[in-house]
Amino acid sequence: MEKRFVYADNAATTKVSKRALEAAMPYFTEEYGNASSIYTMGMNAAKAILKAREQTAKALGAEVNEIYFTAGGSESDNWAIRGCAERGERKGKKHIVTTAIEHHAVLHTCNYLEKRGFEVTYLPVDENGLVTAKQVEKAIRDDTCLVTIMFANNEIGTIMPIAEIGEVCREKGVVFHTDAVQAVGNVEIDVKEMNIDMLSLSGHKIHALKGVGALYIRKGLVIPNLIYGGAQESNKRAGTENVPAIVSLGEAITEACHDIPAKVEKLEKMRDRLIEGLLKIPQTRLNGDRKSRLEGNVNISFRGVEGESLLLMLDMYGIAASSGSACTSGSLDPSHVLLAIGLPHETAHGSLRLTINEETTNEDIDYILETVPKAVKRLRDMSPLWERICKTENVEA
Repeated sequence: MEKRFVYADNAATTKVSKRALEAAMPYFTEEYGNASSIYTMGMNAAKAILKAREQTAKALGAEVNEIYFTAGGSESDNWAIRGCAERGERKGKKHIVTTAIEHHAVLHTCNYLEKRGFEVTYLPVDENGLVTAKQVEKAIRDDTCLVTIMFANNEIGTIMPIAEIGEVCREKGVVFHTDAVQAVGNVEIDVKEMNIDMLSLSGHKIHALKGVGALYIRKGLVIPNLIYGGAQESNKRAGTENVPAIVSLGEAITEACHDIPAKVEKLEKMRDRLIEGLLKIPQTRLNGDRKSRLEGNVNISFRGVEGESLLLMLDMYGIAASSGSACTSGSLDPSHVLLAIGLPHETAHGSLRLTINEETTNEDIDYILETVPKAVKRLRDMSPLWERICKTENVEA
C-alpha cells in the first residue's frame, strides 16, 4: 500500500486558505500601522478591521456593532459566560443552564463560577448527544441568568436544535449563548431568526489564522468589559488589534459561508461513505446523531482498541486524525462527551474522530477505508482486551 498524507483533523484546526493568507500579508509587512493611530497607515488598518467586522456580521445575520474580535473561541466563551454571570449576580440571578457535553472552555468556566456561589444545571443528552428545547425550558428558573449550549459538538458532530432553544430562552427572558466554533461555515446561521443573544466563533476552524475569534453580543445586551486599558472593541476589550488575523477572519468567514448547502451536499456523500465503510469492521459503533450531524464529522468507536495507539499507527500511514478534542489530547481520561452519551470507559477509549473538509478527496476517503481496518486488526491482534471480548462474548476475531 502506497503511503500518502491525509489530513482528517479539521475539527482541531484547518489550513489557512490562500484567500485569507493573501489578504492578511500586507498587514504584516506594508500596512503594519496601529489601528488606533490617526495617520494614513493607522487609518488603513482601522478600515481593514471595519471591513472584517462587516464580513463577520454579514455571515451571522448580525449588525456590525454587535461583533467583537477576540483571541479565539475559548476567550469568547469565557467573556460571554463570566460577563453574563456578573450581570446576573447584580440582579440576584446566579443560576446557569448548560449541557454535559460542552467544550471545556464552557465547562471549566462554569466550574469556576460554581466555586464562587453560582449553581449550574448540566443537562444530560441522549445516546446521540442531543438535548431538547423542552429540557431547557424545564431547567430554566426565576434566578437563571444564562443558558449556554453549543451549536454543534466538536467531538461527535451532533447539531443541537438551536433555533428552538433560542425561542424558549427568548420567551423566558433568559440570555442565550451558543458556542458555534464548529458550526460557523458548516451550518447556515442567522442570530436574529434563531434568537441567539451571544455567539462564539474561532478563526482557525474556518481557514483563518490562529489566535483570532469573535463574540457576537446582541445589541442592547450589556456585559462587563473583558479587558480594561484602551478603547478598542468599543471600549470592551483593550489591546492593540491583531490586524492580520482579523483581516484573515473576515475573508475566511466570507469564503466559508458563501455556499454552505453546496458544501454540505458534497461532504455528506464522502462522510456517509466513510461511516458505512468503517462500520463494516466488526464491533464498531457510530457516535453522534446520524442525521443531525456536521457534514464533515465521523466518530467511530472500535472495541478492543486503544485510541491513542490507533492514532499513532495511522500517523505512521500518513493519516492525521484525533480521538477527541484537541484541547484534551494529552489526557489519558476517556472523552467526557462519549461517557455522557452512555459509552463504557473501554469503548470510549477506542474512539477515532475523522473530520474532513472541502479539500478532502474521494481518493483520501479510499485511503482511509483501506488503512483503518488494517490498523484496527493489527492492534486487536496484540490486545488482551480484544482477546477477552472474543472469548467471553463468542466474537469472531
